[in-house]
Amino acid sequence: MPGESVLQVDTPPEPEPAAPPAEPAVPPLAGWTVAVTAARRADELLALLERRGARVVHGPSIRIIPLPDDAELLAATRACLAAPVDLAVATTGIGFRGWIEAAEGWGLGDALREQLSTAHVLARGPKARGAVRAAGLVDAWSPASESSSEVLEHLLAMDLEGKRVVVQLHGEPLPDFVDALEGAGADVVQVPVYRWVSPEDTAPMERLLDQLLARQVDAVTFTSAPAAVSLLRLAETRGDEDKLLDVLRKDVLVACVGPVTAGPLERRDVPTAQPTRARLGALARTVVDCLPARSARLDVAGHELDVRGHAVVVDGRVVPLPPVPMALLRALARYPGRVLSRADLLRAIARSTGGSAVGIDEHAVESAVTRLRSALGDSRCIQTVVKRGYRLAYDPPHLRDACEDEEDR
Repeated sequence: MPGESVLQVDTPPEPEPAAPPAEPAVPPLAGWTVAVTAARRADELLALLERRGARVVHGPSIRIIPLPDDAELLAATRACLAAPVDLAVATTGIGFRGWIEAAEGWGLGDALREQLSTAHVLARGPKARGAVRAAGLVDAWSPASESSSEVLEHLLAMDLEGKRVVVQLHGEPLPDFVDALEGAGADVVQVPVYRWVSPEDTAPMERLLDQLLARQVDAVTFTSAPAAVSLLRLAETRGDEDKLLDVLRKDVLVACVGPVTAGPLERRDVPTAQPTRARLGALARTVVDCLPARSARLDVAGHELDVRGHAVVVDGRVVPLPPVPMALLRALARYPGRVLSRADLLRAIARSTGGSAVGIDEHAVESAVTRLRSALGDSRCIQTVVKRGYRLAYDPPHLRDACEDEEDR
């Protein structure tokens, strides 16, 4: 209306879209070496680790028998068809699908689906459930935890006396699972899908083992129990099992995709790190979470040093180092500020390189110190203590702050 004041309301500007999170200046796994023992889907795990900056070495310790050539799988399939099935357990999606596809190739696909259609089918997780449904079957139950132990509890709550139970395995046996069912009176048919045996070419696994024994690997990943068993067996045949176990217990992060995979290692008192879900992406994240925690982060001569596996990060700059200078720096960083004699450093180098530094003497230690100073970019980082040895010019934050407060006064 004329003369009526109008309240002007400013429309707030549209919020700008949030910027994507910035990539870290130094990738979390830069300077670390991670070993991959997997055969199946190894490329995927390699890519996940390399994308985060890791140097990756691959030594597959198993190989998969092609399904069409697997006489044991064919025999198990025929055993399933020999009599009605009361209960069936699908443990993995890829395994169940592979079984159905192999049966199709043998001309037994329709008969197998018909046999399983009258059974009470349990699926361990969503991928197994999807494979069951893709085969035209109906799943009766699946645990929220996706764990074999919960499937077993569910089965043992039933009356299994005289029941015929088919258990689809995936790569490794489940002796405790099967024994418990048989102990409850069930007739169990085990279906071994994707069986794993030793690789035809063991050279990559031999090289990986050599690198582990030389302590040139910071983390090793396992995606199956047979892979762990195979590596341990190789070390045993070479007379190196005790050495390998010592390395795995003390010096290397052992990351396993799940508790079944970790079993052969933990039974030998090897500590393992495991993701909460048995997935390759989660396994890579476990390595990212656990491995950097093993680095030594120190303030040295006004610089920030992050001492990693085969490199040191100096003020945000990744500096790769050869094995001997790297071993020397790790020894000094283990006791920051303490003087270590040339003999001390020589012993540390020998241990850190697994004896590969044969021929290194105390004069060579002096040369390694010179090379290390040059690589760090500031000779003040490593101090020479006359007639005693060397030390890092360690500058702990609490002491530095105290000195600055004193200067201010």
